[in-house]
Amino acid sequence: MLEAVPNFSEGRDPEFLREVTTEMEREGVEVLDASADRDHHRSVVTLVGAPEQVEAALVASARVAIERIDLRRHRGVHPRIGAIDVAPLVPLVRTPMETAVASARRVADGIAALGVPVYLYGRASSENASLPALRRGGFEALRDGFPEGRKPCLSAGRRAAHPTAGATCVGARPLLLAWNLVVEGVSRSALASLARELRESDGGIPGVRALALHLEESGLAQLSMNLEDADTRDPDVVFEAAEAGVRSRGGRVVATEVIGMIPDTLVLRTSARRLRLLDAHPGRLLSARLAGHLARRGASDLEALVSWVRTCGSAVPDHVRRAAERLALPSTITPIPGDPA
Repeated sequence: MLEAVPNFSEGRDPEFLREVTTEMEREGVEVLDASADRDHHRSVVTLVGAPEQVEAALVASARVAIERIDLRRHRGVHPRIGAIDVAPLVPLVRTPMETAVASARRVADGIAALGVPVYLYGRASSENASLPALRRGGFEALRDGFPEGRKPCLSAGRRAAHPTAGATCVGARPLLLAWNLVVEGVSRSALASLARELRESDGGIPGVRALALHLEESGLAQLSMNLEDADTRDPDVVFEAAEAGVRSRGGRVVATEVIGMIPDTLVLRTSARRLRLLDAHPGRLLSARLAGHLARRGASDLEALVSWVRTCGSAVPDHVRRAAERLALPSTITPIPGDPA
């Protein structure tokens, strides 16, 4: 199973989000979350499915984005280089990273075939290319030609970005936590200095990317952060450092917004720290244990069905027998992370 979290440079047209998620669902994936932000002028969709389904859904959604989005008229606070700006693939349920890498490269081929240059980043890139470095200067930096040292992995036959759809970054990565802290009582310059203090690239906390943003429509100040490889890092440590930095500058954090799905690790680790929980292991999460139970029960029922079809021989129509063979599973199922069974 793979998760994909494509980001689109359109956050003000609800019809666009409906159309793009409809196209994804036609490919058999499940859309878990879809949100849009007017100030960022950006939509983020979280979807899951088998690798081939996720690949098809991303290419189908890219086709919609290319047709509907014109970056020449796009203005938002979030950095962007493309109509479908980033398309990360994340392996789930002990799927190996190599599967996500192979899917990312096939998605890159599919988007390049639509005429949009593609950069590979993260684990999908042989250089483990950094997303912030690839997006430096935004669409405008690529419009008249690719800067020295930033030629795309797949040019789509172009010497510059697509004139309206720009370029796309396709990657493979572990789970990432994308969150925004809404802040009041801190000046833009002070919040920008805090973002520099926190982010890894400036000597801050490992795995943290941070930007200070001012949202004109809502009038809010926002510390926008990503925590990479969130399963192996402690979000609570990052939050406490950010909150202390805001407080030392005379302000306060008034809200936290998580983009997309909320990782179990965020809730579990924060609760464990604040409540001083004993034995706060992911295997004790009820949701994880129930998911494992349902997966094993479903596999057992499916094996029984396939076995019955096989014993019926010619009494079962050929198309039913072929379908049963395609559904046949190994006798064991890999547990989900945190499920000791």
